[in-house]
Amino acid sequence: HCNFEFDLCGWKQDENDDFNWHLRTSSTAKLGTGPATDHTLQEPSGHYIFIKSSFFQLPGQKARISSPVLSRKNKNCKVCEGVVVAGMIIFYYHMYGAHIGSLIIYQRTTLKHEKILLNLTGNQGNFWQRKALTLSGDGDEDFQVVFEGIAGEGPKDGIALDDLTFSREC
Repeated sequence: HCNFEFDLCGWKQDENDDFNWHLRTSSTAKLGTGPATDHTLQEPSGHYIFIKSSFFQLPGQKARISSPVLSRKNKNCKVCEGVVVAGMIIFYYHMYGAHIGSLIIYQRTTLKHEKILLNLTGNQGNFWQRKALTLSGDGDEDFQVVFEGIAGEGPKDGIALDDLTFSREC
């Protein structure tokens, strides 16, 4: 579980993207950019990670952050034939603005094969939303979950993530 109150909890910025996700609070944000509070504490002083479109990013540029590596040796973290309980990632996102970009979540193997788990584009509302995604059971490679934010065209529009949690089976 990562609530970003102290650090990135082992999540790593990708080196082959265009810019980074930033740890921030609503109290340090400029008016009109991002959520009014984090999801965890529901306070302006609470932390989350955020990207925003700005003069420094061109529309379409990407910021990626990836989870620690999850082992395929843990059979319960993937969907197996006949097994009801599946590994999941549960998280909260905030995507608000007229010209917001996209949020794409991938499952990436150690050999860099990527499978899209979710693709959200455009304004999703000015509130935190919960999403739970089942992790794919294909193959025997260790894997990571990758969150990719794509810059939009609005200078005040941004994407925030908070409370990233892997299910107990992982």
